[in-house]
Amino acid sequence: MTGASSHPLWRVGRLASWASAAALLLCIAAVATTPLPEELAGPSPAEVGVRVVDRHGRLIRDVTADGGARATWVTHDELGDDLRAALLAAEDRRFLEHVGVDPFAVARALAQLALERRVVSGASTITQQLARTLRPRPRTLAGKLAEVRLALRIEWSLSKAEILEQYANRAWFGPNVRGVGAASRHYFDKSPASLGLGEAALLAGLCRGPSLYDPRRAPALAERRRNRVLDRLLAAGLASEPRVDSAKSEPVLLHSAAAEGGSRHFLQSLLSGRLAARLEAKGPFTLVRTTLDAALQLEVERAARAELAGLAERDVTAAAVVVVDNQSGEVLAYVGSGEFFDEKSQGQNDGVLALRQPGSALKPFVYAEALEGGAVTLATVLPDVEHTFATPNGEFSPKNYDGKYHGPVRVREALGSSLNVPAVVALTRVGTPQALTRLREFGFGSLTESAEHYGVALALGDGEVRLLELARAYAALARGGELLELSFVREARDLRGMTHRPVPPARRRVLGASTARLLVDALSDDHARAATFGRDSVLALPFPAMVKTGTSKGHRDNLAVGASSELTVAVWVGNFDGRPMRGTSGVTGAGPLFRQVMLAAMRERRPRALEGSDELSSTTVCTLSGKRPGPACGHTVAELFVRGSEPTESCDMHVQLWVERGSELLSHPACPNAEQRPFERYPPRYLHWARTSGRPIAPALASPRCQQARGAADDVRIAFPSDGDRFLWDPGIEPAQQRILARVATAAGRPRFFLDGSLLAPSARSANEVWLPLRVGRSRFRAEVGGAHDEVTFEVK
Repeated sequence: MTGASSHPLWRVGRLASWASAAALLLCIAAVATTPLPEELAGPSPAEVGVRVVDRHGRLIRDVTADGGARATWVTHDELGDDLRAALLAAEDRRFLEHVGVDPFAVARALAQLALERRVVSGASTITQQLARTLRPRPRTLAGKLAEVRLALRIEWSLSKAEILEQYANRAWFGPNVRGVGAASRHYFDKSPASLGLGEAALLAGLCRGPSLYDPRRAPALAERRRNRVLDRLLAAGLASEPRVDSAKSEPVLLHSAAAEGGSRHFLQSLLSGRLAARLEAKGPFTLVRTTLDAALQLEVERAARAELAGLAERDVTAAAVVVVDNQSGEVLAYVGSGEFFDEKSQGQNDGVLALRQPGSALKPFVYAEALEGGAVTLATVLPDVEHTFATPNGEFSPKNYDGKYHGPVRVREALGSSLNVPAVVALTRVGTPQALTRLREFGFGSLTESAEHYGVALALGDGEVRLLELARAYAALARGGELLELSFVREARDLRGMTHRPVPPARRRVLGASTARLLVDALSDDHARAATFGRDSVLALPFPAMVKTGTSKGHRDNLAVGASSELTVAVWVGNFDGRPMRGTSGVTGAGPLFRQVMLAAMRERRPRALEGSDELSSTTVCTLSGKRPGPACGHTVAELFVRGSEPTESCDMHVQLWVERGSELLSHPACPNAEQRPFERYPPRYLHWARTSGRPIAPALASPRCQQARGAADDVRIAFPSDGDRFLWDPGIEPAQQRILARVATAAGRPRFFLDGSLLAPSARSANEVWLPLRVGRSRFRAEVGGAHDEVTFEVK
C-alpha cells in the first residue's frame, strides 16, 4: 500500500482531486457571495404599475408609477398554461432541468459558431436573461462570468416558478411594453391566461426582438416568428399537432387600441401631478379610476384627426379638445393633440394646457363685468363704427373679422356676432383692472400681467390662457355663475387595497345668477350671431346650447367654446409652432369640430333648458335703439333684463318727419310738396356709417322753400369724438404726436372749431376735420356754423 501511495501517478491524481475540490469550493464561494438582487424580494410599486381605467372601469392604459412603460404584474399561476409553454419553447426548453446555465445549449452554440462562422443560436437560459435584465453587463468574458454567477445564485434562491414569474414580468414585449400582463392587454386586450395558443406564441416570440417582430409594424415577420415558436412547442411535446396546425392557420388579429393621442397627454399630466387629483392619500396606487369616458374619448380623438385632415389645406396641423360634465366638473374627454407621435406637427405638445391667445372667447367675461356692474344691459346700444383708442402703446383701431362695421348694435348682437369695437367700448366703461379681476375670478390664472400690460385689447383676448381654463369658465356660466374646479380622478386603490376618493371640490360663486343667465341666453341666440356667422351655421345645435368662437391675432389660434345645460366643450385648432393658418374662422376652423364633439357627447343625454333665473323679466324694445318702442319703430324684439334695469325712455332714433318731396329736406305740413315719412336719427358718431350704409337718415337741413321748417333743422353735429369719450395719454410719447382727428357733419357752411375756448384751424384734408391735441384732464370741443353749434366733452387720463 505504501508503495502504491508513493507512485507518481497516484500523487498526480490526488493533486488533481484536491484542485477540483478547491475549484468547486471557489465556485461555490463565488456564487454564494454574489448578492441576490433586492428587486427579487418582490415587485416595487413602479414594477407593479398603475392600471388606469375610465369612469366605467374600461382600461385606458397600464403604466408604471413614474409614468414610464406599460407594466402589469401577474403571478406564475396567472400566466396560463399556453403562455408558460410558449415562453419555455421560445427561450429555454430545458428550463425545468438545468441549474441556471444549460451546458448542452452552450455546446450547441459553440459548435454552430465553429461550423457556420457566425452566431446561429444563443445559449442564455431564462435565468441568465433575468440576471442580465436585473444587472446589465458589458459584452466581455468577465461580464459573461458575472452573469453566470448571478444566474446560479438566482437558481439557488428561487424556485423555478418564481424565476419564470420574474422573467415574464420583466421582459420587454414592445416599445414601452414590459411584462406579459401589459403585453397581452396591449396586443389582444386579454389577460395572459385567456390567450389562445397562437396569441401566446406570438407574445413569446417578441422576447427575442420586440422592435423587430412588432406585429403592428412588421406583421409578416411577427407571424413568421410566431410559427417558429409553434414548431418548437410541437418539437418539445408542449402542444399537440392539431392545436399547432390550428394556431398557424389563424390570422394575426390585434386589439384595435384606443388612439395614443389625447389620452397620452391626459395620463402624462395626471401622473406628473399637473392635473390635481385632490386625493387625501399620496399613494403609490395600483389602480386609478379616472373621470374619462373611454368611448367618448375615442370618438373625440377620431373626430379631431378627421377634422385635421380636412383642414390640412388651410395649414392647420394641431387640435385640442376638452369635454366637461357641468354638474360634477368631471373631465369626460381630453385630447391634447391629434397625433401624439407626429413629430412634424409637434404632437407631443399638449394643446389643453398650452398657453394660447383666446381671441374673442374672452368677450363674455368682459361683458359679464359690464352687466354685473350695471354699465350695460343686453339692450344697451354700443357703437360698432371706426373708433381709435389711445393706449400706452399708441393708437388702437380694432376691426371686425369681416372688415365691416355695423353701426349701433345692442349688446346681445355685439356679443353674439363677436363684434370687436363694442367689446372694447364695454371694457372702457368698466375699466381694464376691473375686467381683469373678473377674469381671474373665473379661474384665468394664466393672466398674470398687469392691467396696464393688457390694456383695452384684453377685450379681444390679447393675453394667453389655457383651453382647460376656458372650459372651466364656460362651465361656470352654464351652471349659473358658480365656479367648480375640474376633476380628473374618481378614485384610486393603493398597494394595500384601500380605496381613496378625491375631496369633492367646492362651488364658488363668481357671477350673479341673473347675469350668467343673460350671457347664456345671448350666446345661445342664433339670430344674435347672424350678422357674422349667418343663420343655421355649424354653431346652431338641435338643443339649447351657447357657443362662442375666438381667433387670435395673425390667425394663429382658432377656438370654439360652448355648453349645453349638461356639458361644456372647448376646442382649439392651430399649429404648435405658432405659424398662422389660412382662411380659417369660427365656422370653418374650430366650429365644425366643436359641433361634432358636442353632438357626440350629448347623444345619450336628454337635453334640458339652460340655467334660468327668477330675477329676470322680458320687455319689448326697439331693435335699433334698445329703448322702449316709440310710434315710429317698425321692428321690436323681446329682451331679458334683470328686474329694475328695464329701459324707461322711448326710442329717439326712429322718427316720423315732414320732408319736401324730391329734395328730402325738412319741411312742414303747411309747405308745398310736403309728405311724412319714417327716418332714423343717429348721434354724430354713427353718421358716417349710416350714410355709407344707405340708412334713411333724418335730414338735418330745412328746405329754403319752407320757412316753418327752419327751426327744426340741425345745422351742425360733431361726429367724433362723442360726448363722454375717454382717451389715454402716454408720457413716453412726444406730446405733439398724441392727438385725435375730430370730424363734424354739416352742410350749412364752413365750421369753426374751439378746444377749451381756443380757436383751432381745420386740417389740411377737410374743412370739416380738425386735429385735437390730447391734454390730461377734461376738455370741451365746440363746433359752430353760423348761429348753430354742437359741443362735446371728453377726458384724457
